[in-house]
Amino acid sequence: MGTILIVDEDQALCAKLEALLEPQGHRVRVAASGVEGLEAAAGAPPDLAILAVKLPDVSGLDVFRALREAEPKLPAIFMTAHGTTEDAIQATKLGAFEYLLKPFDLQEMMNLVTQALDLGRFLRSPVALDQDAGHQGGDAIVGRSKVMQDLYKAIGRAAPTDATVLIRGESGTGKELVARAVYQHSLRAGKAFIVINCVAIPESLLESELFGYEKGAFTGAVSRHVGKIEQANGGTIFLDEIGDMPLSIQAKILRLLQEKKVERLGGLREIPVDVRIIAATNRDLEAAIREGRFREDLYYRLNVVALNMPPLRERPGDVELLADYFLSRFAQEMGVRDPGISTEARPLLAAYPWPGNVRELANAMEKCLIFSRGRSISPEDVAERVTGQRPRQTSPLGEIDEAIRDWARRALSQGGQNLLSQLNDHVERLIIAEALSLTDGNRSRAAKILGLSRPTLLARMDKYNLRTETQVKTS
Repeated sequence: MGTILIVDEDQALCAKLEALLEPQGHRVRVAASGVEGLEAAAGAPPDLAILAVKLPDVSGLDVFRALREAEPKLPAIFMTAHGTTEDAIQATKLGAFEYLLKPFDLQEMMNLVTQALDLGRFLRSPVALDQDAGHQGGDAIVGRSKVMQDLYKAIGRAAPTDATVLIRGESGTGKELVARAVYQHSLRAGKAFIVINCVAIPESLLESELFGYEKGAFTGAVSRHVGKIEQANGGTIFLDEIGDMPLSIQAKILRLLQEKKVERLGGLREIPVDVRIIAATNRDLEAAIREGRFREDLYYRLNVVALNMPPLRERPGDVELLADYFLSRFAQEMGVRDPGISTEARPLLAAYPWPGNVRELANAMEKCLIFSRGRSISPEDVAERVTGQRPRQTSPLGEIDEAIRDWARRALSQGGQNLLSQLNDHVERLIIAEALSLTDGNRSRAAKILGLSRPTLLARMDKYNLRTETQVKTS
C-alpha cells in the first residue's frame, strides 16, 4: 500500500482512478494543476506520482523534476492524450516508470501502479549488511558465518567500482538483496536502478523491453519505445536469471558490455549508454557453456566480480539468527508482539535442510507467527509449518541433552575438575527441590515420585541443605 499523487485536469479520470485505488488500501491525493500537485506533495512526498504530460499551468515533466528534487527515487507514470515521441523520450530520460496514451486500459494502469510502488520500495529501502540492523526494520542480509562475513567484504570492495558483477546462488538464497546492496553502496546509488527478470518476460518481448524499438519496427510498433537499458543510462541495470537469457539477446548484451552502445529494434543508429551491469543466476553457467546454451565470451565479460550466495544448508549456524530476524520483522509489520522461539524449537530449525533456502525460512516464520496466537514458537509449530508433520514425542531427558553438552564443553575448555560429580550433585539437587515443590513439601510423596526411600531422601536433603531452602511439611 502507498500514497499516490494524481495530477490531471480531467476530473472524471481522477475520480475513476481514485475509486479503483482507495479500496486497495492506497492513500490518494488528487490535483488539477501542477502547482496544486506540488502543494499536495509538500512536506510528505508520495510513493508514486501519476501525471498528465499536459497541465493547465506547467508541464507534467516539470512537475516531475520538482518532485524528484524532494524524492530522487520517486517513480512516476505519465499519461497523455496527445503523445509525441519527444515527450515519451523526455519522460523516460527523467526516470519515468511508464508512459501511457489515453484512453488506456484501467487494469493495465492498476498493474503498473503495483509494479511502480514495488520498485519505489525496492529503491528506497536500504539493505543492511549488519546482521542486527534488520531488527530495526527494513531489509538485511543476515549471517555471522565466515562465508557471509567474506561476502560482506566482497560487496564492500566491489560496490564503489563500475565493475560488472555476477551473483550466483540457488533460488531463494537472496541474490536480489546482494544486487541491491551493491547498487546502494555504489557511486551510482542516486541514479536509476532497473530490474529485468529474464525468465518473467517472454522471449518474444524481452529484446524490445531491453533495447526498445522504432516506430514501424514490427506490427504494433505505432511509436518509438525507449528500452530499459536506455532508461538506466547513468545508473545500473540488474539482469536477474541471466542464465536463462536467449542466445540472440546474449550477443547484444555482450556488445553493450564491449562497446557501451545499444541499437533499438528497427533502428539505424547506435545509441551510447553508460550503465553498470549486475547479473544473477541460479544456473550452472559452465555446464550451459559446454552445452552451447550460454556464450563463453559473455560469461567472462560478466564474471569480472563474482559474488556467491551460499545455500542455507552450508551455513546452519545462521539459521536461528535468520529465524529471529524474520520473526521480529514480520511481528513489526503485523503490529503484534514478537513471541520469540522456544528453546525446544530451535534444534528443529537448525536440523532442517531448508531446500528452499532463506525464502523458505522466511515463509515458515511468517506462518508460525500467524498461527502461534502470541505464544512462543513451539516444536509443533515449526514441524507443522515446515514439514507438515507433528514432531514425535520425546523423553524430557532428550530436551536437556544440548544444554548439558554446552555446559560440559565450556567447563572442559576452562580446565574444570571433578566435572561429573559437580553435574550430578547440581542436577540431583534441582530435581529433589522441584519434587518437594511439586508435592508442596510432602517428603513421602516426593520420595515416591523420585523412586527413593524416605530415609534416602532425607539424607539427600541434608546433603544439599534443602531443609533451610525449601518449606516442607512433616509427614
